Amino acid sequence: MQASKTENRKKPEPFYRLSVAKPTTSSDIVNEARGALRTVRTQRPFTPADEQRKLFGSRSSRCPQNRPASVFRYHVLITSEKDEDSSVFLPKPPADAAEVRKVSSAGKDLFRTTSLGDLFSAQAVPLGQSENILIHLVYALDKVALIIIFYFSLPSYTLQVEDNIENLCLACTKLYQALNEGNMLGKRCKRRRVLLKTLYKLVDIDSDPLSLKLAKIILAMKVDGRNLLSVCKLAFKICRNKENDFIVQNDTLLDYLLEVLRNEDLQKNSEALVYCMGAIKFMSGNAVLLNEMVNKGAVEMLLQLMKQINNIKEHDTYFSNLGHLLVQLTATLRTLADFPLARRRLSCSAAVSELFVALEQRGSDEDMCTCIVRILSKLSSYNDFCAALADCSRCYFLFLALLNKHQKQQGLVIRIIFILGNLTAKNDQSREQFFKEKGSINTLTSLFQTYYELDLNAQTWYHGRKGKGTKHLKHPSEEEDVLIKLIRVLANLSIHPSIGAALAAAHPVVGLLVTVLEYKSVDDCEELVINAATTINNLSYYQVKNSAVQDKKLHIAEMLLKLLMSDNMDVVVEAVRVFGNLSQHHEIRDFIMQKKIYKFMIALLDSKNRDVCFPACGVLLNLTVDKNKRAFLLEEGGIGKLVDCLQDFGPADWQLSCLICKTLWNYSEDITSAASCFGGDTDTLLVLLTSLLDEEVELECSLDRAIKDCQRLYWEREFKPVAKKLLDRIQSHHSSS
Repeated sequence: MQASKTENRKKPEPFYRLSVAKPTTSSDIVNEARGALRTVRTQRPFTPADEQRKLFGSRSSRCPQNRPASVFRYHVLITSEKDEDSSVFLPKPPADAAEVRKVSSAGKDLFRTTSLGDLFSAQAVPLGQSENILIHLVYALDKVALIIIFYFSLPSYTLQVEDNIENLCLACTKLYQALNEGNMLGKRCKRRRVLLKTLYKLVDIDSDPLSLKLAKIILAMKVDGRNLLSVCKLAFKICRNKENDFIVQNDTLLDYLLEVLRNEDLQKNSEALVYCMGAIKFMSGNAVLLNEMVNKGAVEMLLQLMKQINNIKEHDTYFSNLGHLLVQLTATLRTLADFPLARRRLSCSAAVSELFVALEQRGSDEDMCTCIVRILSKLSSYNDFCAALADCSRCYFLFLALLNKHQKQQGLVIRIIFILGNLTAKNDQSREQFFKEKGSINTLTSLFQTYYELDLNAQTWYHGRKGKGTKHLKHPSEEEDVLIKLIRVLANLSIHPSIGAALAAAHPVVGLLVTVLEYKSVDDCEELVINAATTINNLSYYQVKNSAVQDKKLHIAEMLLKLLMSDNMDVVVEAVRVFGNLSQHHEIRDFIMQKKIYKFMIALLDSKNRDVCFPACGVLLNLTVDKNKRAFLLEEGGIGKLVDCLQDFGPADWQLSCLICKTLWNYSEDITSAASCFGGDTDTLLVLLTSLLDEEVELECSLDRAIKDCQRLYWEREFKPVAKKLLDRIQSHHSSS
């Protein structure tokens, strides 16, 4: 009866000849399969050595970045014959109960030679051998047994492996569809064990597309234990190869991996979840899959999983193993933090509190801390998350504890310092919270000293090797990068009036900032020099008792003189700003005159750049306080340049205009004649001041209402009084000239 059905099917002949006669009945097929399977010896499965477990061990392995071509090996190679039309041979189910029993019995006998314990252990059969190998996938659909048979003959001289792989992939696709349509996914399939055993025999074939198909079916069958671990390893291997992104994004593997994370027992299957999470981490590097993850609630699911992990306390036996899972989870969240939609969900959720619980519980684990801090570092660049971070009362305490514990771990230190820089850049409340933490400034000073010494040693080594084939050091170096961001924190803190005054009197802090200007040139590291000068400028603003800046003001002035010689205008501007504050002291004014720095300040007025003209004019204003120094303005053409600046900026910048008028007011204190005092610029100055004091001109200075209101207030309170007095003085001495 079975033979007649086979004959009626009349399949086309394959393009090659079989080495043996094709069996015509189920009994013949089963007997031949037994013979083929009995020739396969069994052996223990390959187990990766510790150094090959890419998710465990050292930091580089726990947070894998590269994707090697192959990670795991499986030792069974089963292949099948290809039909000429590339279709899969699906025989019709038996028609009567007797045949159903016969088919079911055949399915049982087929795999009797291989026990479940040998699920992964049959010896590999290399591609190209001439053995005929049968794969029987047996499962029950309702009460009718259906046998799906893939029969491939593999003479090495006739069949291309690629063709075989393609048919296997097609067969797996049809198998998944049949199982899905028959409502037999999960644990509902009666022949589930036999089916899984056969699927696992295919995983050693070196084909990621095939492995992807197999992994999806096996995960859909809701495996657990060793089977779950094996399929998660397989998924990890597939996703680790970036070249597989396209095939992965066009399949539904992500759905099943997310389902594993949602439903599997955290403690029972911790190792399987590590590989599952690792696969998802690699998927998150693909924009299409990343968007899909977020839309399917991955952010919320990962935070819920983190909460479960955080509930496992340190004394629990599972605590250490779950650390591996947490590393992969946080690495995935770090990628998600770059995606705007995911970032908004992280900001609106309990992400901050859970991340800090994990940070507090695992503060001794450098890798873990680095992973968590990377997330916080990324998110702290955004105002909404930064506000949520600042509201976490213990964040500063934890950050300081980590800095003290891992002081020389540059990757961790630099990210924490970056976060602190973002927090202290926002508002005075954050500055106060950090400053009030016990030992906060001492910790920053200690870090400053540590990385300054490391940088100095590196620089000394480089200069010693210069000319011996050593390439120029890449800047900023790791040590310089820490110093740059650390000084930024100090600069931000110094904006707060009371904190700035305290830092100005802190000799260790000021001493280290000055040291940077002493040993580091602009060519060495421009950003580091600028940050140091900016912070000194902030601190020089505070006129406090025991000010370390005032104690070192002449030495600082010597360092600033070097910066004025730089070709870098940003560096020059920072130096001029510091001179603007320091020139309030007569010793510095004398220094400026002695070193002819005033000529440089006058020359800067030609820049037509407000950021340059404003601090330069501030220095000139302070110089005109001393009567014996005022003549330099007329001698160096300074009057004409100040008038030009007033004409250039005028209503656009009332602050700068006010500064110019104050300078001219000081200069003209002993005026006897407008012509002798202001020379040929007298008439221009009279017309200009008259125009700027016209209220209608003032009202046209800005179109923005808020800016206009602010500018009007400054015009009325600051500019108008001094400009009117200057105009009156010139007019009163103009007629007598």
